[in-house]
Amino acid sequence: MTVWTSTDDGRADLSSHDAFTAGPPHNTFARMRRDDPLSWTEWDGGEGFWSVTRHADILAMNGNAKVFSSARGIRMEDQSYEEYLARRTFQETDAPEHMKTRIKVAKAFSKTVIAGFEEDIRALCDEILDQALPLGTFDATKEIARQLPMRMLGRIIGTPDEDLPWLVEKGDALIANTDPDFTDHVLDKMDTDEFRMMPFNSPAGAELYEYANDLMAKKAAAGDTEGVLHLILQPGRDGETISETEFRNFFCLLVAAGNDTTRYSIAAGIQAMCHQPELLGQMRSDEAVWETAPDEIIRWATPALYFRRTATEDFEMHGKTIREGDKVLLWFASGNRDDAAFDDPFRVNLHRTPNRHMSFGQGGPHVCLGMWLARLEVRVLFQELARRIKSIEPAGPHKFLRSNFVGGIKSLPVTVEMA
Repeated sequence: MTVWTSTDDGRADLSSHDAFTAGPPHNTFARMRRDDPLSWTEWDGGEGFWSVTRHADILAMNGNAKVFSSARGIRMEDQSYEEYLARRTFQETDAPEHMKTRIKVAKAFSKTVIAGFEEDIRALCDEILDQALPLGTFDATKEIARQLPMRMLGRIIGTPDEDLPWLVEKGDALIANTDPDFTDHVLDKMDTDEFRMMPFNSPAGAELYEYANDLMAKKAAAGDTEGVLHLILQPGRDGETISETEFRNFFCLLVAAGNDTTRYSIAAGIQAMCHQPELLGQMRSDEAVWETAPDEIIRWATPALYFRRTATEDFEMHGKTIREGDKVLLWFASGNRDDAAFDDPFRVNLHRTPNRHMSFGQGGPHVCLGMWLARLEVRVLFQELARRIKSIEPAGPHKFLRSNFVGGIKSLPVTVEMA
């Protein structure tokens, strides 16, 4: 049964970024969940890898950090130990190291603290929608989805508004480093060895690090000791401080991941509204929907298509043996469309509950720090959008990122009719 797109014949090469340019290859994932839920892929670009595609298996393995380690990288690309040490963030560490860093900044992203941003977020949504909607026909990713997380980024890290477009451009070059629309240094199309010690193997990492150093110097001169960047520099309970390299990588992660997850969730939600007109009516008439809608939109989007783990010991599953040192890819994009976990998973159900989606890496120690912020931004944006429009329709084909790691609609032409 075809469940997604005719361009996916059910045998997509998951190691190829080109296999994702029409969206995740959901026909392939459906076949794998049914026939081969633990599947081995040989890869010309490096060591082969296992793919885990069933929701229940992903949830269990993501929670088993002892056997499935993050401390060898989170993408399928191979790297030397020297490169790993140069590039890693706390995402690519295990306990207790991971928790040492996480605990420093967790307070800044807590549910209570983030709730205090709602007024700011609503004001930003007002500005963004007041500028975009009168255009009538426009690219919703560019004019709406990109704008909100970009502007919130400035409030989280304390940067001037005029710097934000440049910061987001560099963040895109990092995390979408396989798409020529976002970087001149396409990871699999040219020799990027010169930048192998930079985050995401990209020269943008060096530019972001220089910016972060200048920013912190200005903050110090002004006596500004607020915000998440100040928190990450404080000594831990053991008195240790993070290194210069760790700070650089944390800043790059904050800029890239903190912006992309929400952007592509908003874009996917707007796409869903175009193809399921009833969603707008539900948003306009049913206040109760806002308790569940943000998580459903984020499930539908699945901005992080997979995260890699590395086996620390042999592990048996589905009659096969994962060997110590093997790469294991947990395909969140597949788990979020698993009909064993979600009823009618290829439709957006704003009332869906329970909703154990994998988009935030639930069930494991690396659950997304920014999940409360993402939920709040998504909720407020769609509340304000639904209040202002009578209809929304596609105005042309949408385009996905060329990436098997980041799932996102990079271009989304729409036409709106104001309410």
